[in-house]
Amino acid sequence: MAVTAAVLGIVLGCAAPPSGPATAPATVFAASTPQAPEPAAVWRQLERLLPADALLMGEQHDSPDHQRLQRSVVQVLAERGILAAVALEMAEQGGTTTGLPSDASEQQVREALKWRDASWPWAAYGPVVMAAVRAGVPVLGANLPASETRNAMQSVAYDGHLTLGKWQKQQELIREGHCGLLPERQIVPMTRVQLARDAAMARTVLAARQAGKTVLLIAGNGHVDRELGVPTHLGHDLRVSALVLSPQRPPGATLDLPPADAVWLTPALPPRDYCADLRSQMTPQR
Repeated sequence: MAVTAAVLGIVLGCAAPPSGPATAPATVFAASTPQAPEPAAVWRQLERLLPADALLMGEQHDSPDHQRLQRSVVQVLAERGILAAVALEMAEQGGTTTGLPSDASEQQVREALKWRDASWPWAAYGPVVMAAVRAGVPVLGANLPASETRNAMQSVAYDGHLTLGKWQKQQELIREGHCGLLPERQIVPMTRVQLARDAAMARTVLAARQAGKTVLLIAGNGHVDRELGVPTHLGHDLRVSALVLSPQRPPGATLDLPPADAVWLTPALPPRDYCADLRSQMTPQR
């Protein structure tokens, strides 16, 4: 199967935010300020989602407010002694800060996580990672290794994981998330990769589980989708809370979000044509 390097990069990173109809979350947290909110305010919100064995925190990757909020969440949970580990979509499985001292340098941490700055800018996520390291909390790469992507495209291992309707919905989200630019023959392989990545993140969360503590997973909003994403791979014996971070939309605009337990609104982002960006990244498909 011919898949260009540009498309593989999109699979391993992020595409346009999906725009399908949303299931209203049980709780909507008021919009935060551009600056990180006070720890007491963060805790008041988190208390509504805890206790949990796993807190899945979704984000829109290009929102600096989301990374600032993630850092605050890491600090608040760590200060209360209930943060078992931080698992990241932004680093591959096998990368870990376990064994590093709390005063490790950023370079040591990046090397331990095998960080790929071209895909995930350290300037954005470094403060989140280092907040955990400084608190003595392990940071774990959770994403499917890039070396396994092509095998995942061809594997039928997860083809029956979702019901037929949800499998088709995931395919439609892949189409929409790539602005209709992918050849139809690539939709199923891309969907398989999405599920394989969700499964990899779920395995990382399960391996890091500690009684009485919470594993924090930080990933794109689509991965914390309760009906399609990581939660479907975690089993029923795990207490899981899914929190979606979302920039505010203009008045009258629809807030399209994946099913979750809560959404935390953040300041609106400047208008951006994601599909134009994507078209400029993708090489012609032949």
